[in-house]
Amino acid sequence: MVEYRESLLLLISTPLYALVIGAEVLFSYLHHKPYYSVRGVLQNCYLTLLNMSLDLLVRGFYVGVLVWVYQHRVTEWTNPWLYWPTLLLLEDFAFYWLHRVDHFCRLFWAVHVTHHSSEEFNLTVGFRSSVFQPLYRFVYFLPLAWLGFRAEDIVFMYSATQIYGIIVHTQYIGRLGFLEWLLVTPAHHRVHHASNIRYLDRNMGMLFIIWDRLFGTFAEEVPEDPVRYGLTTNLTDHSPGNLVLHEWKKLAADLRIPGPFWQKVKYVLAPPGWSHDGHSLTADEMRQYLITDTREEKIRQEKHQAV
Repeated sequence: MVEYRESLLLLISTPLYALVIGAEVLFSYLHHKPYYSVRGVLQNCYLTLLNMSLDLLVRGFYVGVLVWVYQHRVTEWTNPWLYWPTLLLLEDFAFYWLHRVDHFCRLFWAVHVTHHSSEEFNLTVGFRSSVFQPLYRFVYFLPLAWLGFRAEDIVFMYSATQIYGIIVHTQYIGRLGFLEWLLVTPAHHRVHHASNIRYLDRNMGMLFIIWDRLFGTFAEEVPEDPVRYGLTTNLTDHSPGNLVLHEWKKLAADLRIPGPFWQKVKYVLAPPGWSHDGHSLTADEMRQYLITDTREEKIRQEKHQAV
């Protein structure tokens, strides 16, 4: 059943992807916008192939775990009109926390960083996968199986919502009015892929932006701070191995720094950028410095105007 429904999704989504990506490539060319490069597209394809191969390799295991948890469920759903919308809402909620942990824990950021390492932002970046995420993603969906949602439905719903998650990777769609309050829009997701300090670790939702608004991770795209895509320190080595492992190499180097055991634990579990001596900064620390510098600059300007 899982394979059939996912095959149907693939049959529907593939022409959609071909159409919208082809249109975006054409518009980019006609408008002389450097949104695409051959290297970038090849990297995106390479990373998604690695992710899909690993997912297929471990799918039997994680579906089996979901089935086992479902057998110990605490609820039964008899109304499909309630079952499917509830599954959609709860699965998006679970994804929000998966995504948030990927951003706020260095260990999981080492996995997720591959999705953010592109300095381009286009529809093919939606396929730029977090290669090792299939090894642990299902853990966040275990409560759904315990609440009575079937394993095949959980897997199907994730695949279906990913279609939406891919098509918001575009620079050709602006604000969408009242939908900005409910859904993750391209404007929201451009913020998510930004390396600007004010935008770091913001807008984590896949489908609904309400979780970000509720839990303090929301940020608007503002004209006075145009989005810069990529990482705070972009890659210089784009070799296939380094694309996947560069953050793991940096983590290993930090773990070799002499210090107590708690220091090594924090390098693994604290937010990306944490350091014991300040040689690197977390997103929140960088934001605090930015706020302080802005306030000091404002005070200097006020003093100068007073004189």
